[in-house]
Amino acid sequence: MRYLYAILGLILFIAPAWAGPVRIKDLVEFDGVRGNDLVGYGLVVGLNGTGDGIRNAPFTEEIMSNILERLGVNVTGEQFRPRNVAAVLVTAELPPFARAGAQIDVTVSAIGDAGSLLGGTLVMTPLNAADGLIYAVAQGTVIAGGAVAEGAGAQVTQGVPTSGSIPAGARVEREIDFDFSSLSSIRLALRSPDFTTAVRIESAINTRVGRPVATMLDAGTVLIDIAATRARSPAHAIGRIENIPVEPQRRARVVVDQRSGTIVMGEDVRISRVAVSQGNLTLRIEEAPLVVQPNPFADGETVVVPRTRAGIDEEQGIGLAEVPDGTSLSEVIAGLNALGVAPRDMIDILKSIKAAGALHAEFIVR
Repeated sequence: MRYLYAILGLILFIAPAWAGPVRIKDLVEFDGVRGNDLVGYGLVVGLNGTGDGIRNAPFTEEIMSNILERLGVNVTGEQFRPRNVAAVLVTAELPPFARAGAQIDVTVSAIGDAGSLLGGTLVMTPLNAADGLIYAVAQGTVIAGGAVAEGAGAQVTQGVPTSGSIPAGARVEREIDFDFSSLSSIRLALRSPDFTTAVRIESAINTRVGRPVATMLDAGTVLIDIAATRARSPAHAIGRIENIPVEPQRRARVVVDQRSGTIVMGEDVRISRVAVSQGNLTLRIEEAPLVVQPNPFADGETVVVPRTRAGIDEEQGIGLAEVPDGTSLSEVIAGLNALGVAPRDMIDILKSIKAAGALHAEFIVR
């Protein structure tokens, strides 16, 4: 059984043999071709009474005063008590080769006690990189992904209305100083380091170009000699090799999420000869005190007599079952599903098989 999809929880089996070849551009990162994170501190205005409380967020008053001062409005000594403004952090990623004038998406998140950013407008906010320089300026209407409804005695919130985004909300003002055309060699960094995959990438590139231009340095790096490719520039060299198909090789791996009961595994996972037995014990204790009263007109006191009922029930589980050597984990899970075992019980069984040394795969629990 190659594929099994169980709605009882969520159990996925991924067969690498069916995936087929993957483009090199989807397997590696090109050295130097990367984005840069930007961050800024700004103000969202135009809220419908859902902004920051100035007493609880004094920094909102400070930034609002600074903005008004820059606009020529003298507010020295004035007291602000608006509820339609909110202080926010603005984050974005400057993509590689972004040129001045290009527009990028930004994310806006409240940092005070604002209840919602719905309907707000972000005032012009400079975005800085790690070097402290301004690379973009953001401004625009915030699109929040939640909703808030409240009455006199209750309030309901759906989603996260205190965070939103502005598509194409920032304009690039400064370019990253990186001369890609001057590179004499380029390193390909594998997203999932693997010796077999790196060898296949090296072989595929050399076969396509017709000469040895690629050299595998380690499991995660393949070096490309730009001069040996006889391309006009590094950009032309990358354009020639990034769409070459390569069949990647993955390590056998089992990923378990205990909170949701999700199990994800590859088809290469194997189990050695092992015996499995599983069952559940339920301890039940019930208190049923009995009240005893004396006869009418008799001397005595009312007494409470404790009565406790205790018992242990054993639920029907899996008897001692033997798993033959070389069985795939998908076949084991198929058998457990046929027996009606819940996903969380399957996770406990997998942990025990791994502890016994019979599960030959990387076991990741989240």
